[in-house]
Amino acid sequence: MKRVLIATEKPFAPAAVESIQKVFKASGYQATMLENYTEKSALLEAVKTAEAIIIRSDKIDAEVIGAAPDLKIVVRAGAGYDNVDLAAATAKGVVVMNTPGQNSNAVAELALGMMVFQARGQFNGKPGTELKEKTLGIHAYGWVGKNTARIAKGFGMKVYGFDPYVENSKMEADGVTPVESAEDLYSRCQYISLNIPANAETKQSIGAKLLGSMPKGATLVNTARKEVIHEEELLQVFADRDDFRYLTDIAPDCADALVEKYPGRYFATPKKMGAQTAEANTNAGIAAAEQIVAFLEKGDETYRVNR
Repeated sequence: MKRVLIATEKPFAPAAVESIQKVFKASGYQATMLENYTEKSALLEAVKTAEAIIIRSDKIDAEVIGAAPDLKIVVRAGAGYDNVDLAAATAKGVVVMNTPGQNSNAVAELALGMMVFQARGQFNGKPGTELKEKTLGIHAYGWVGKNTARIAKGFGMKVYGFDPYVENSKMEADGVTPVESAEDLYSRCQYISLNIPANAETKQSIGAKLLGSMPKGATLVNTARKEVIHEEELLQVFADRDDFRYLTDIAPDCADALVEKYPGRYFATPKKMGAQTAEANTNAGIAAAEQIVAFLEKGDETYRVNR
């Protein structure tokens, strides 16, 4: 009987757990839950016999991988996988996968929800503005970007997109106007939906040059990673422009300064909320379970992210 560990410091919704367990039961696998753990030692103990692991935001580093001699595959239930040490996994022959697209609608709905919240003055009782006819730039046109564009068009927003890895024709087919550079995107758009991953190329790449070029009423919405923001330059943009707003699903290190100095112009969710819907939990969890079964039974590596 193959052994799977579902390690979630931030647990799946109960309905998602039930669905995941059904997949493994049907395949004759033994699935063990490790939820709400607070010490790494609990994870290190739990992985000792695991052949496969499903995680969410949990960190799988070299120590964890080293503690799991039978481990063959780790699946991150979600798109981002910077919480997994890919080099350590590859060195041990462990396959790492993500579940792209499964959380994307939930993240996109959050992004538009935060835009409405800010446009209406964070619901302070005073007159606000509408999203209709406003310009929205989508920085990285993956699954989240695609869903954000779909919803934004329903609001009547004018949508632009930039992604050097996506063909312009794919954006155009969705009614999105592609642009050729990040500089062009930011200078055109009152709202920016930021969806880029955190890597060596993108970390601290969003700073004063881009943000300072945005039109009047500029609002940056970050549902990606806090590391892509150059925080010193972000603070400078706030100081230089009294019309600039920042909404994020990942509180920056400078959050206290923003709250104190710029009330009403900054908002962060209490914790990362993009994938926190019952539907997203279930979609990503089932996909992760099915990918594990497909890999262990058939060698299917479709969603592998390390080589």
